[in-house]
Amino acid sequence: MTEPEPKSTSTSTTHFGFKDVPVSDKQQLVDQVFSSVARRYDVMNDMMSLGVHRLWKRHFVATSAIRAGASVLDLAGGTGDIAALLYRHLGGQCRIILADINADMLGVGRQRLQDRGLIKGLEYVQTNAEQLPFPNAHFDAVTMAFGLRNVTDKAVALSEMRRILKPGGRALVLEFSQVRDAAPRKLYDWYSFHVLPRLGKAIANDADSYQYLAESIRKHPAQEELQTMFLDAGFAAADYRNLSGGMVAIHRGVTS
Repeated sequence: MTEPEPKSTSTSTTHFGFKDVPVSDKQQLVDQVFSSVARRYDVMNDMMSLGVHRLWKRHFVATSAIRAGASVLDLAGGTGDIAALLYRHLGGQCRIILADINADMLGVGRQRLQDRGLIKGLEYVQTNAEQLPFPNAHFDAVTMAFGLRNVTDKAVALSEMRRILKPGGRALVLEFSQVRDAAPRKLYDWYSFHVLPRLGKAIANDADSYQYLAESIRKHPAQEELQTMFLDAGFAAADYRNLSGGMVAIHRGVTS
């Protein structure tokens, strides 16, 4: 008679910055980060990027090829930057759902858009990018700016984006990526790990959250790997375009 095999005691893990944590814990840890920084998020973005993040976002929207009348899901929409830019780019002739898993970020985004008088055609949903509460083939486009690297299972999130897109729809992801040249990469690394946490401490009284954000960028898939992930998720075509020497990249996936 053979002895039964012992049950495995291993726990599936993923990265939270440079730390390995149980998969079940990551979303809560990320949620704590963004709840902590929600009110100072835009100020910190301006400080961290010297305002360049606004240029990246404007270029992202201007080159999106999203047309008036489109139905758009803005995932990880946070404080509403992309939704506001899209709304104006489309002349208000659109339906935009601003979605975020974090209630604090979503609340800040909703308040800021309403303060700007942007109300008609805008909706708000708190949801996980890995479990989208929308039917198949529902949107013309999905946008996601600086949010994918915080998702626990990026492959599942990309598959969900593809599922909810209409035929010919596009998923557009703006995300920090891999700086191509060695010299600027060294400077970027020094700035990320020595300056950003200090800025976080001074402005948001939270050095740890900005240490995590710097680490999360380094753990995010490089350009070619993420392009392959789009194709593996079922997109008919995928490409990317580097900005600022690869500091960020715009990824695009198109459905058949």
